[in-house]
Amino acid sequence: MGEIGGNDYNYAFEEGKNPEEIREFVPLVVHTISSAINELIELGAVTFLVPGNLPIGCSPAYLTYFQGSDKGEYDPLTGCLTWLNQFSEYHNELLQQELDQIRELHPHVNIIYADYYNIAMRFYHFPDQFGFTKTIVACCGRGVPYNYSSSMACGDPPLRTSCDDPSSYVSWDGVHFTEATYRWISKAVLKELFTIPYINSLCLPLTVNNKFISS
Repeated sequence: MGEIGGNDYNYAFEEGKNPEEIREFVPLVVHTISSAINELIELGAVTFLVPGNLPIGCSPAYLTYFQGSDKGEYDPLTGCLTWLNQFSEYHNELLQQELDQIRELHPHVNIIYADYYNIAMRFYHFPDQFGFTKTIVACCGRGVPYNYSSSMACGDPPLRTSCDDPSSYVSWDGVHFTEATYRWISKAVLKELFTIPYINSLCLPLTVNNKFISS
């Protein structure tokens, strides 16, 4: 399953909707994910990897949208907006509850939750361990302090160049991660304890390119 719901939240926040109103979307988004899984089960699918939401409060795009927030709303260790990360955690909590219900209804199906949130938070708390020097600044973009502007996307003239070393950045364009970040996420999902249940505890016909996920 893909990261269903991300754009629903992105557009709503970008349009300036009230956060409490957007919070009411979460059960609807989670229900949509559940409906898609159940439909695929009826078609014969037996294994699902369902990702949780990422910590959007650390995204350069969101940090730019809400630039000027009260100082107390930022995590002093990471620079991320705490209330936005709490929104992601709320989504993930409801999603995991829904997945538990699907598991009860379909015990023969492998429903694997990928904890993208806690995987990604390591990059902001311990960037040196992953080779990152810039965590909340985009590699390709324009604008201070997060190098992001909603009016000028990466790749549009004149933004056809990026930072010298994208592998040292968590964020590529303020919205998406760099290739290095996605590599670390893949490694965590496939080889570490960031899935429920632990992915290596299941008998899955999984072929992994070890070169891709090696550090």
